[in-house]
Amino acid sequence: MQDTRPLLLESDFPPLQRSELDSLQVNLGYLCNMSCVHCHVNAGPTRTELMSKKTIDQLLALIESQAIKTLDLTGGAPEMNPHFRYLVKAARALGVRVIDRCNLTVLFEPGQEGLADFLAAQQVEITASLPCYLEDNVEQQRGKGVYQDSIRAIRHLNTLGYGSRLPLNLVYNPVGATLPPPQVALEADYRRELAGRFDIHFSELFTITNMPISRFGAVLLAQGQYVEYMQLLRDNFSADNLGTLMCRSLLSIDWQGYVYDCDFNQMLDLPVLAKDRIHLSDLIRNFAMVGAPIVTGEHCYGCAAGQGSSCGGALEG
Repeated sequence: MQDTRPLLLESDFPPLQRSELDSLQVNLGYLCNMSCVHCHVNAGPTRTELMSKKTIDQLLALIESQAIKTLDLTGGAPEMNPHFRYLVKAARALGVRVIDRCNLTVLFEPGQEGLADFLAAQQVEITASLPCYLEDNVEQQRGKGVYQDSIRAIRHLNTLGYGSRLPLNLVYNPVGATLPPPQVALEADYRRELAGRFDIHFSELFTITNMPISRFGAVLLAQGQYVEYMQLLRDNFSADNLGTLMCRSLLSIDWQGYVYDCDFNQMLDLPVLAKDRIHLSDLIRNFAMVGAPIVTGEHCYGCAAGQGSSCGGALEG
């Protein structure tokens, strides 16, 4: 697989500094029941990297010591980590808001019986990938049969209170080398189409720009679209997005417990503070991150282009 990393390291992206830490985004491992075209993690069914219980206990210690407000769990399919439910229960007991970045189809995997009920009982916020409300577009990115399974999963989650009393957010990714459309207008389309066709409901829609790294980056290179896509991101750069970029108040933790400014830097192996890798156990002993410089690269234009992009959707209304 071709690698965009060498092309992204040198950049004139504006310098950024950290503000108060609010959230931890934690990758529980690269194991996934799917292999999506747009996946910047290169996750899949054959991956074996999974966060250990020892590292999870260190993570919980950091959450408690720094009074972290939000724990954002990702992967792979984070639910496929054998310690997922242990972590969720412990974090919720600390009063932490927990987000599960769910691919929906994992709810029907062997061994995941009762997962939806568990998430509802723990009042976990679900952010679920549904890259389009049209079946053909979803299956182009995620594989045959995924759309119908996703619809079935959302309907089940609706019966548990998700989309009404519990938050269920859907995520849109463009198909190919384009920017997402305006989030507000697209959310209205999603609501109309999904309610009209399937009588299903959700809380919010998040539009997220495809990042030119890992699997999607390799596709851009293979199809000769990398230069054009990067120019698209640069041409649509908006300085108004710099103040609300997610990296300013978030730290990303990989499956081994090493710390990065964001999930994308994690995939590019760009450690926090541009030093040798720092482990979360080091932060428990000595936490001094406010005002620290954020490691940036060409890929950062993906978060600052157009309406902006973060794991919570568009940065501008």
